[in-house]
Amino acid sequence: MKDSKKDPINPDALVLEIQRLSTEDGPGIRTTVFFKGCPLKCTWCHNPESIPSHQQVHWLETRCVGCRSCIDTCQNNALSVSQSGTIIIDRKNCINCGECADACPSTAMALLGEKWSVDDLVAETIKDKAYFEKSGGGITVSGGEPTMQAGFVEAYLKRFREMGIHTALDTCGLCKKEAFDALLPHSAMVLFDIKIINPEKHQKFTGSDNRKILDNLVYVADYIKNHLYPKELWIRTPVIPGATAFKENIAKIGEFIAASLQGTVNRWELCAFNNLCQDKYLRLGGEWDFSKSKLITEDVMEELASVARKSGVDPAVVFWSGATRLDGKNKKEGHNRSRLRVIDGKPDK
Repeated sequence: MKDSKKDPINPDALVLEIQRLSTEDGPGIRTTVFFKGCPLKCTWCHNPESIPSHQQVHWLETRCVGCRSCIDTCQNNALSVSQSGTIIIDRKNCINCGECADACPSTAMALLGEKWSVDDLVAETIKDKAYFEKSGGGITVSGGEPTMQAGFVEAYLKRFREMGIHTALDTCGLCKKEAFDALLPHSAMVLFDIKIINPEKHQKFTGSDNRKILDNLVYVADYIKNHLYPKELWIRTPVIPGATAFKENIAKIGEFIAASLQGTVNRWELCAFNNLCQDKYLRLGGEWDFSKSKLITEDVMEELASVARKSGVDPAVVFWSGATRLDGKNKKEGHNRSRLRVIDGKPDK
């Protein structure tokens, strides 16, 4: 935790990561603050370390110098070493106290999640102000799920709104309406996930049905209609093979947007699946259900975007983004794109 006096009104928050120079979480160049803790447990989650709302120990093999200081320090016998030199964490005995991380000279043993005060987090992230001003960017609060620490996030966003810096709230939508009442007045825009439209399938893949999420989204849209802030609403749909990447799902999401959100949506982005997070699951002692899934092809992303444009929404608000794999028809072209957006079938570079 950073050295500062505790604020009796705004408690410390648990932050997983501060990501600078982001171009994926709103307009311009942004600094995204990822808060720890999420009410959903999406089986495809690319950041499994963001789900628990407590700190966690993990080990990074590439940093390890083999000193075994972590093992000597652990009072719970939760650490051991394999014949190959791999540090094994017994998650049943580990209490995530962080003493092993403190003892590690090479930061190979690290504690995921750091406590910050509002003052310290503002001071740290305002360092990027020059980037915000030149690019039209700003601050995005994400997660995990930032509404789980709504009191802190409210105070944090309010400080940046008072400085005239653009703010964005990135949410899965599963929270009490009181959390939105606290955060929306200080958010220039909202990025809201709609993953799966069918409540039973949503329950299967995320651990919760989506009835409250969709109800909250309608609430947010109505709020935008009747207040100065937020000014924009972006919908994001992860395109996950075997889970969300179905024409029917995309079509039904589009029908919901068209019928229920009162024309408030400025952007609907289909976000292509990526498979770069498997090591995170292994470091946390788990397995990833999508470890054998391949990247989606560009043709499939184009097809789903076409379905989205024909679903009843304004076609101009539909985008797709993300890395795609080559298929048989375009292998010879050597065409593999990352984070390019497609508008009406044409790449917008």
